[in-house]
Amino acid sequence: MRNTLPMILVRLVVGLVFVTEGLLKFLHPSDLGAGRFAAIGLPFPHLLGPFVGAVEIIGGLAVALNLFAGDAALALLAVILTALVTTKVPVLLGHPLGPFSLSRLPRYGLLSFLHEARLDLAMLFSLVAVAIDSGVRVGQKRRWYQPRGARP
Repeated sequence: MRNTLPMILVRLVVGLVFVTEGLLKFLHPSDLGAGRFAAIGLPFPHLLGPFVGAVEIIGGLAVALNLFAGDAALALLAVILTALVTTKVPVLLGHPLGPFSLSRLPRYGLLSFLHEARLDLAMLFSLVAVAIDSGVRVGQKRRWYQPRGARP
C-alpha cells in the first residue's frame, strides 16, 4: 500500500462516487434503485436494488478510508462491470442484450457508448488501480486477517 497523494485522491473520488450512488438507490428507489433495475431487466430488482446500494456504500467507504480497500475494490468491480454490461453494452451494440433493455438515445455505436460509459470506465480503471495499489493478487490465497506482507 502506497500512501501517495495521487492514490489518496483516486480512493477519495472513487469512494465519493460509490457512496453517493449507493445512497441515491435508497433515497430514490423508483428512479435509481429497484425501479431502475426492473426497467433494465435485472432479476429480483426489489432485493438487488438495496443490496447493490449497500455494497456501494460500504465498498465506497472502505475504499475512501483505505480499510480493506483492495477487497472492496473487487466487490465494486463486480458492480461496475455489471452496470457496463447491462446498461452500456446495449448502447454499443445498438440493440438489447438478452434481457437487458436499450436506452432511448439519439445515436448508438462506439462513440455513444464511450460517452454514456465515461463515468463507468473512469471508475473501472480507478478500481483496478486501487486493487493493484492495495496489493490484491488474484489467484493467491490470502486471508483477510493476514498482514499485507505475510505469505500463505
